[in-house]
Amino acid sequence: MSAEEAYADQAKKLVDDVIEASIKRLETGIALTEREKTFESIIQQSETSPENTFVRDENFVVENIKWLTIGDYSVAKAEEKMHEYIKTWQYDVSWLYCIDFLGAEEYDFDSRYRFRVRWSIPTRRKPIPRATASVYFSFVVSKIKPKHYPVDTYYVYETHKLVHKPGQSRFREKWLKDIIENKVMMMQMVEF
Repeated sequence: MSAEEAYADQAKKLVDDVIEASIKRLETGIALTEREKTFESIIQQSETSPENTFVRDENFVVENIKWLTIGDYSVAKAEEKMHEYIKTWQYDVSWLYCIDFLGAEEYDFDSRYRFRVRWSIPTRRKPIPRATASVYFSFVVSKIKPKHYPVDTYYVYETHKLVHKPGQSRFREKWLKDIIENKVMMMQMVEF
């Protein structure tokens, strides 16, 4: 056994000992109050295990579409795919939206295309809405990945920091309503 192998074995044993001691401490050494429960008691009360700690709702289905590949990407096709993706969202029929291409940025390893989807609820009394809510889409087209790889697609709601990836988060109509309500409240506070 070489010196490197001996050091590697010793390091692995040390890490295993630390992990084992930590688990034992969690299971036995923590004082219990009504609000504190040990790792072991949580496992006994629920059907979770250390290997599966995430609770998944079987009824939770996020619809997605087949997005463009790097070789197929164009601005017109990206707009078509956004329309197709937005059709999977559940929202009231009174909402209308339009898609605007905001521009492209070139980087060393990719190109980024930005779009704005502007939402509003026009009515007969007010065909021009007082406020709109925007959702910003970004398509990241890699210059180094093979052409058959999908384009990375992300979107973010106006005033929100959370970046969404299609197929991994569910659309909420309430987020659009909140943006519009906040804008209307702000306009009422401003005096001219």
